[in-house]
Amino acid sequence: MEQWSFPPRYDGDYAPPARSRYWFPRRETMPPAERERAILQRLKEVTRYAWDHAPFYRRKWDEAGFHPDQLRSLEDFESRVPVITKKDLREAQARTPPFGDYLCVPENDVHHIHGTSGTTGRPTAFGISRVDWDAIANAHARILWGMGVRPGDTVFIAAIFSLYMGSWGALAGVERLRAKAFPFGAGASGMTARAAMWLDLMKPQAFYGTPSFAIHLAEVARAEGYEPRRFGLRTLFFSGEPGASVPAVRDRIARAYDAHVIDCGSMAEMTPFMNLAGSAETDGMLLWQDIVYTEVCDPRTFHRVPYGQRGTPVYTHLERLSQPMIRLVSGDLTLWEDEPNACGRTYPRLPHGVFGRIDDMFTIRGENVYPSEVDAVVNQLAGYGGEHRIVITRDGAMDELLIRIEADATAFVMPGTMRDEAQRQLLRVLGLRAKVEVVPPGTFPRTDFKARRVIDDREVFREMNARLGG
Repeated sequence: MEQWSFPPRYDGDYAPPARSRYWFPRRETMPPAERERAILQRLKEVTRYAWDHAPFYRRKWDEAGFHPDQLRSLEDFESRVPVITKKDLREAQARTPPFGDYLCVPENDVHHIHGTSGTTGRPTAFGISRVDWDAIANAHARILWGMGVRPGDTVFIAAIFSLYMGSWGALAGVERLRAKAFPFGAGASGMTARAAMWLDLMKPQAFYGTPSFAIHLAEVARAEGYEPRRFGLRTLFFSGEPGASVPAVRDRIARAYDAHVIDCGSMAEMTPFMNLAGSAETDGMLLWQDIVYTEVCDPRTFHRVPYGQRGTPVYTHLERLSQPMIRLVSGDLTLWEDEPNACGRTYPRLPHGVFGRIDDMFTIRGENVYPSEVDAVVNQLAGYGGEHRIVITRDGAMDELLIRIEADATAFVMPGTMRDEAQRQLLRVLGLRAKVEVVPPGTFPRTDFKARRVIDDREVFREMNARLGG
């Protein structure tokens, strides 16, 4: 396997032949059983490293009765190594600030500091060493190559440059690939219109951001007199929220820009977060297992589910020294399969990407509903105006679901047609009846980052229900 070592050591000047589909042909196309043998050996090295350097893991594994010397198979890893959660990480950092007692390098070796926002509790600090940053850059460059991005291409990075790992991780990969990085950012007032101006001026080959922002950007660009299809984009790759693997959302973006849409991204804690990523030829998300080992597990037992079934991804770093994550539970929901991939890579795949977080799921009259399922329905409606809101509550004895859908100017002339079609399609997809309110164009604010479309508010529901005559 090319440049396969622990600790990771990459040749910073390496590049594959220009016509190669693969960055590392051997690692990406080898028989899965052979790769799994190499991964098992790496897991032995990673767990031994963590045992020697991280009191956090030594304490947790002692409690579970696990020692790295006991690791003899991937089944041992699954059954003997306990999972860790974001809550565990926050508690470790509260005990041993700022990086927790799972930091495996001297604090002076930390090269980049990132983290979560902490809007719902204690933030989590990511301390990333220089060696790890180089490994992240190499991994992302390799995955970008698989997406069809090449040295010399211009990549427009339209994501917030702050603690958010997505923008910085994409930038590191673009720079290592020797592409032209255009770190435009996002979030400031008036920035979306300026993004349209710069895209029209620079004609970049690739674009990175969130699906919500790409949709918003296309609307603003047209309002400013630009045609997004003339920006010259060839590839748009996204992370941060579900959408780029939802056919209706993906196709809407692809039509708007006349470009190929690729989904990617796992968790900031797991950076290189693009360890889940599609390729130029393969939709959904490949599991780049020789970068981050991913198991899709039953969310109760954390044992792997068979291919073709749903579960939650559980991640393990194979190339991380500073804060290695070993069996970190994502809390997301997905479905995996192990069929031949159009690009020839022999990795498992998430054909529908990541559906969303399990705790984002809500239950209406006994039916489990994910916001991404509603997104898929409304994005297929003729006359959809680009935004919607999902209102959930309990009215009396029954759970209720109301979808507020923004219509474009043409569809809003006859809102009943859109409402009836939306109700039919929601019943077909969700298996339950939802009330639908069609609202005028421009009702909902647009976002430069991740969309927040779910409202759980009893009073809001009662007001809307009264207005609809329910």
